[in-house]
Amino acid sequence: MAELKTKSRPTGASAVLGRTGFPHITSATRGEIHIVTGPSQPGFNPLDLLYASLSACLTMSARIAAHQMGVLDKLSEITAEVTGEKATEGLSRVQTFNIAFTIKGDIDDDTRRAIAHAAEDEICTVSNTIRGNPDFKTTVSG
Repeated sequence: MAELKTKSRPTGASAVLGRTGFPHITSATRGEIHIVTGPSQPGFNPLDLLYASLSACLTMSARIAAHQMGVLDKLSEITAEVTGEKATEGLSRVQTFNIAFTIKGDIDDDTRRAIAHAAEDEICTVSNTIRGNPDFKTTVSG
């Protein structure tokens, strides 16, 4: 299978929050997002960003998988809808991620399932990280 060559890009983000208001997020490449928390406010809250990261990674990983399987030219669209269920006990966290793939194109259901499996369990850095137990190295300054 052919390997896709990717260029390295800076990654990371910082959040700034004043005494009042909402966090303002800036990526390492200077992209910006304003966080919202009101139930009816349009935009992203922190959990939305988690789901967005997973859904974006899954769709890109599915496209990579389709390329590796030689069926990319048969695909027309890949959607990954991600929601979650928060834990009812213990620490505040997402206990279950609900992932719904829609893979449109001239391919069979077995190939669709293989693409989704490869994306979720092998290729996607975000899903692999969530499933793992990453270390946190924290520093604090004034």
